[in-house]
Amino acid sequence: MDPESVRAGSRVPHGGTTDPTVLDFSANTNPERPAGVEAVYREAFDASTRYPDDDYGDFRAAAGDYVGCVPDAVVPTAGGLEALRLAFEVTLSPGDTALVPQPSFGEYDREIRLQGAEPVPVAHDELLDADPAGHAVAVVCTPNNPTGELAPAADLRAFAARCREADTVLVVDEAFLDFTDEPSLAGEPGVVVARSLTKMFGLPGIRAGFAVATDDLSDRLAVARRAWSLSTPAAAVGTHCMDDAEFVSRTRERVADERERLRETLSEAFDVYPSDAPFLLFDVGDRDVDAMVETARDRGVAVRDATTFPTLDSHVRVAVKRPDENDELLRALAAVADDV
Repeated sequence: MDPESVRAGSRVPHGGTTDPTVLDFSANTNPERPAGVEAVYREAFDASTRYPDDDYGDFRAAAGDYVGCVPDAVVPTAGGLEALRLAFEVTLSPGDTALVPQPSFGEYDREIRLQGAEPVPVAHDELLDADPAGHAVAVVCTPNNPTGELAPAADLRAFAARCREADTVLVVDEAFLDFTDEPSLAGEPGVVVARSLTKMFGLPGIRAGFAVATDDLSDRLAVARRAWSLSTPAAAVGTHCMDDAEFVSRTRERVADERERLRETLSEAFDVYPSDAPFLLFDVGDRDVDAMVETARDRGVAVRDATTFPTLDSHVRVAVKRPDENDELLRALAAVADDV
């Protein structure tokens, strides 16, 4: 990490609220969790008087099965964001450049700058057509946050091939990919995949995730990884969650049905983006975004002010939750649309 860049850096705004009195649609996390998580956590807590096994064999095996790669390619991290930082730490030097989608997750820009490198923004729907030559890294988010669209598989693999030819490392953020049926790019040569267990399994406070890479990239990630990078409870809970294929399947079905229902209703008042993710982005037109966010909160619902994403100046993002919770969101937004 570049010290001068750290001094010049700043934090990035995110969704999420600590207010228990409102329904939180500003963070894209599953409101449900796999059965048995609490018991697994309790048992792991009892084992936390010792350091974790730094090999994380069970976790890596579960992660390999989950994304379809060999366990040796898995590098455990405390959440998907740590996987991204690790990827940038081992691939970027001061003065390097990195292609990043825009609008997209704000931490790409920050983490790249912390390494002393320069992010080069490309429209999120044009990035796979960009020339990676001359850039140390290219970043793809699929499905993209906050717009929600999935990168076409053939186009993504073709871009990965061009990155290899250009000696550009492709970092693929798959934080929301498990809400789709699309296969992971984990194990593709020249690619670092970052995965989060926060979104699908509804446990952002556990901080569990992993990176996947092959060959020299995998070796670099493994060497640079912090010792004991997952707590004992995080490793145990993550392993348990990734083994619950039925939970993942049920969640995908619920999210797809509810997302379409929300999209149809919200489209009556707003310009809603198509989405493959557990969230929807919509343009509120000439309504005041700040007023909409505040009015929604007054009605018991927290929504994400998406104007904090570059290039978005009249947008709001909402998560997809359970039917009764989504009903509350629709009632609040219907009132807000009339009031603001």
